Amino acid sequence: MGQAVFSVSFSARLFPALNLIFLPRHGTVKNEDTFKTSPFHFDLWFYFTLQNWVLDFGRPIAMIILPLEWFPLNKPSAGDYFHMAYNVITPFLLLKLIERSPKTLPRSMVYVSIIMFVMGASIHLVGDSVNHRLIFSGYQHHLSVRENPIIKNLKPETLIDSFELLYYYDEYLGHSMWYIPFFLILFIYFTGCFTPVEEESRMPVAALLLMGPSSLYYWYLVTEGQIFILYIFTFFAMMALVMHQKRKGLVLDSNGLFLFYSFIITLVLIALWVGWLWNDKILRKKYPGVIYIPEPWAFYTLHMNNLHAAKESL
Repeated sequence: MGQAVFSVSFSARLFPALNLIFLPRHGTVKNEDTFKTSPFHFDLWFYFTLQNWVLDFGRPIAMIILPLEWFPLNKPSAGDYFHMAYNVITPFLLLKLIERSPKTLPRSMVYVSIIMFVMGASIHLVGDSVNHRLIFSGYQHHLSVRENPIIKNLKPETLIDSFELLYYYDEYLGHSMWYIPFFLILFIYFTGCFTPVEEESRMPVAALLLMGPSSLYYWYLVTEGQIFILYIFTFFAMMALVMHQKRKGLVLDSNGLFLFYSFIITLVLIALWVGWLWNDKILRKKYPGVIYIPEPWAFYTLHMNNLHAAKESL
């Protein structure tokens, strides 16, 4: 009898705890918030776009522009501090974006994605820091690790393996653990951006003004991060969801339209970028696969550095 009472009491305590962990938002799904809509989140999208440009795109530029005496090669660069700030601010903004969703979203998946995002971005911080500091020693990003003049003659040769491992952490493992949860969180948020009211399926002027910088950043993210497959699968999933919800009489609200159209413009920018560099033989050698999408920094070290050197020699 006592054992049965203990079992019932233990179950009553255990299952609510499990519900809090695995069920979305407070363990219950609220039917009344299914078709709520929210105004355009100009503040969050503005901060999100601004910090992406300053802390992500701007970090290698800050590292190159600021005097080397301020940030010695054996210490973190200015770009590293930008990256540290990005690793804190971005997940915070993503969580705030999820909080403002008018629909109940799976919190456990969001939290796991945020944890993976921070871990991947931190791995990338270390690898990218060393790789970008190598530029001051003559490292050329348009060449592979073993083809770089400062790397290929290293002795013992096992040191080259170490640099290839560093490159793997930077460009593959770090990017995967950083970008997969990033796009997953955006897609989870996107699933809650539908409304049955046609009048709410329009973007304010503020959204139109932000769309250009946002799309341009996503272009940089996809090309520099070499994550076109991840991006295009996310975009196709968005398209499929839009068509599926349309059959139910639901349309995108202003936030969903902003995200969806930003991805469309990003695809156009990627196509223009690839078309412009289609016949570049050197970049073709570095990106020999079926999907040819050169990195902007590889283009910079190949062409812009040579242009600056030619001007200085005149």
